[in-house]
Amino acid sequence: MQQVLDRRAAAVLDGNRTAFLATEAQSAGAAGRPAAGEFDNLRAVPLAAWSYRVTALHRTGDRASADAELRYRIKGYDRAPVTAARVLRLVRTGGRWYVSADEPAKRAPEQLWEQGAVGTVRGAHSLVLGVGQPRAVLRTYADLADRSVPAVTGAWGTDWAGHVVVLVPRSVQGMAGLLGASASGYRGIAAVTTGEAGGTGKTPADRIIVNPDAYRELGDLGKQIVLRHETAHVATRAHTTAATPLWLSEGYADYAGYRGSGRTAREAAPELGRRIALGHVPATLPKDADFAFSGDADTLARAYEGGWMACRMIADRWGEARLNAFYRAVGDHRQRAGAVDAALGRVLGTTPEKFTEEWRAYLRTRLG
Repeated sequence: MQQVLDRRAAAVLDGNRTAFLATEAQSAGAAGRPAAGEFDNLRAVPLAAWSYRVTALHRTGDRASADAELRYRIKGYDRAPVTAARVLRLVRTGGRWYVSADEPAKRAPEQLWEQGAVGTVRGAHSLVLGVGQPRAVLRTYADLADRSVPAVTGAWGTDWAGHVVVLVPRSVQGMAGLLGASASGYRGIAAVTTGEAGGTGKTPADRIIVNPDAYRELGDLGKQIVLRHETAHVATRAHTTAATPLWLSEGYADYAGYRGSGRTAREAAPELGRRIALGHVPATLPKDADFAFSGDADTLARAYEGGWMACRMIADRWGEARLNAFYRAVGDHRQRAGAVDAALGRVLGTTPEKFTEEWRAYLRTRLG
């Protein structure tokens, strides 16, 4: 069974449709999503690697179900593979095994080519893959990404790949499918980045996944800020670990997004500004739970704004180089407990209590 999956992987990588179909059972695709169609959907994707690893097998006579890990890389863009949990169903005919179904595992995300034929546009610093989108629209995303990469490099530095892969599905439902989630939690979210926690060198490849329904509602500046934000997640991924609180990872991404945009604090943090105008200054930095997409929208907005203001304050008082060093120091800590406290002392020469008070004063000064 592993051998038939190896032949299937080799056919995908070689673009050999005949060899791919030779691994398929005659009844494959009867449910309405023929595997041959998915093979054709992949034609425009420049693959550097594609393999299956069987992790569990359940067999009854001439039928079997295999749990497998699909690993693939895009040529010229992925240093590490994308990994996807799959379930493959196989049947034995004439003494040979064939694949009758190849689907995402339960609660695992779909892959873009399962949603339709993939179109590709290459930029100077980007590769945009889309389904159900005109080439001109994909080119617009590539142009935005090409401007985002050097902007983020200007803030963070050059110790990252310096390019991004952007996925543009047909709709928010397609975005949710790529995330293995419900569309209701992402309707107002313009884009997300997957694979952003790292530090081991073995983390999955990054993907910026766009919600075209929400993204098209943004103005030109908003579109650029969103792409810069997500690009910053790609750039900082190797230093974003379980020790990194969301106020820092999301706050830094917003810092890179707004950097050089000309937006004032009051313009970029309206929800937090409204609360402070009423005399409600937050007592603590945002907690991870405040960043839940499925929670209260105002709480989510204030969490992002509060994290951004904290990173902006560090850059204003200690300088951008210290902000970057602080981010790296937090991510390099072995665990969450004590990570921020240690980095505050070592990099910024302050304590958590003093830092929080300075942040609260900064909010009152800039937003009050």
